[in-house]
Amino acid sequence: MPRYTVHVRGEWLAVPCLSSTNTIGWLGKEAVRRYMKNKPDNGGFASVEEVKFYIRRCKGLGLLDLDDTVGDALEDNEFVEVVIEGDIMSPDFIPSQPEGVHLYSKYREPEEYISLDGNSLTTEDLVNLGKGLYKIKLTPEAEAKVKKSREVIERIVKEQTVVYGITTGFGKFARTVIPNSNLRELQVNLVRSHSAGVGKPLTPERTRMLLALRINVLAKGYSGISLETLEQVIEVFNASCLPYIPEKGTVGASGDLAPLSHLALGLIGEGKMWSPKSGWADAKYVLEAHGLKPITLKPKEGLALINGTQMITSLGCEAVERAGAIARQADIIAALTLEVLKGTTRAFDTDIHAVRPHQGQAEVAFRFRSLLDSDHHPSEIAESHRFCDRVQDAYTMRCCPQVHGIVNDTIAFVKDIITTEINSATDNPMVFAERQETISGGNFHGEYPAKALDYLAIGVHELAAISERRIERLCNPSLSELPAFLVTEGGLNSGFMIAHCTAAALVSENKALCHPSSVDSLSTSAATEDHVSMGGWAARKALRVIEHVEQVLAIELLAACQGIEFLRPLRTTTPLEKVYDLVRSVVRCGKW
Repeated sequence: MPRYTVHVRGEWLAVPCLSSTNTIGWLGKEAVRRYMKNKPDNGGFASVEEVKFYIRRCKGLGLLDLDDTVGDALEDNEFVEVVIEGDIMSPDFIPSQPEGVHLYSKYREPEEYISLDGNSLTTEDLVNLGKGLYKIKLTPEAEAKVKKSREVIERIVKEQTVVYGITTGFGKFARTVIPNSNLRELQVNLVRSHSAGVGKPLTPERTRMLLALRINVLAKGYSGISLETLEQVIEVFNASCLPYIPEKGTVGASGDLAPLSHLALGLIGEGKMWSPKSGWADAKYVLEAHGLKPITLKPKEGLALINGTQMITSLGCEAVERAGAIARQADIIAALTLEVLKGTTRAFDTDIHAVRPHQGQAEVAFRFRSLLDSDHHPSEIAESHRFCDRVQDAYTMRCCPQVHGIVNDTIAFVKDIITTEINSATDNPMVFAERQETISGGNFHGEYPAKALDYLAIGVHELAAISERRIERLCNPSLSELPAFLVTEGGLNSGFMIAHCTAAALVSENKALCHPSSVDSLSTSAATEDHVSMGGWAARKALRVIEHVEQVLAIELLAACQGIEFLRPLRTTTPLEKVYDLVRSVVRCGKW
């Protein structure tokens, strides 16, 4: 008998269908009938017949014809959504799909695998895992380490040894010994009680990164999780079944307890879960639809799943990768602006940078020379003002190697810390199989990634701060020798006037966001966790700062391309002309 999982007003209902000739309309009415039956007031309806609705697939949100048969239109166990006309959803309503659903409707299950051992994951690998480009498998060495560490836990349970989090309660309850008969319940209660986050859910990409990173940490073999459970977690990842994880709630000290608990909650078949096939649905339905069973937690396994810095660090991986990309783009954009403003390349001379040999500064200067100075692709624009009397440019152009350079060095520094962190064991207690013992420590404290990501936000912001000043120079006729706001019909058209205002607004927001969250600490867990990192906010605001930097530099790029129109028919260097052509392939010239 085919069965369909139907979303009605934020609730999920399993609706069996006796005949494949039943219509989509019948399925909608049956789902509404079941919904009304579960409500004391019938959901506010007098009868099923008065309810007007339409039905769409959860995957891709395609509308379904109510007259089609379920056999023709749907696959067995497909997820659909009933949308009742005139409904105004409550603020806490969870839609069946995340924002940007068009991105996820094109998801294709990957065929390639990445082997995880807990020691060799890169930030690039993790971002690609987040994008759904790979599945995961363990190396044989990792499997052996996981088995040995689990043997230690089994011995502790068998001998009824008092060990934190395994045979005792948690935090302030660390001295409360739990009977063996309640050890499994202890782990489930831990996950349920700690699933206390709030806010929007992480996107599928970020949830996938978080889950992959937790698998990598467990693969190190210091967590005490069983190989059977870890393999179940990997199966969930490979099926792209992703738990609902609110973005707020971690203080980043005893690990990212709240978000990782929401991650574990989905794995045990509770709470909400998302997959490309189902959209958001009850976790038990999503797992079942993919042929998976909820995880049954053994002693210590709940704690093994939720203790660590993986929320901070997975978001940090995305931040550092995006920061690296926009830093490279900033050099190209600034070089194009310098061309439009008829600047000089003398400030990028190799001898200048050799006597102040910071690596990032030298790299940026080299990139500017490569873009602006070459006998193979000379700039007609530069040639047109070769003999002008200008000796030097404003700092926003002349000092790009110095300002952009420290950003590059900052990114490299932070990337090194994040790479170490993603390959570190951050549990508590740690299981050392060689010593046949567990040791309580503080590797779960998020100060390392928190401080690094605060530093990253401060560093990368400078790309937007200097870019906004270059936009001002492009738009200001007294500085650019170009029409005001890059428009020929000033007054009739405003050109880049408000685009510059947007850039200024984003830079101002960044100034507040760059205040480091890791300088704050609030004592939690009845003063057991009396110093915390606030790394979750450090990671989230670093990403927001980087997003603003991307947007400001995009405005500068558009302005520079618009400015170059006023210098035609002169051409810039070949690589910068290619940049111009790329922009014009998606953004037409403003005919103002």
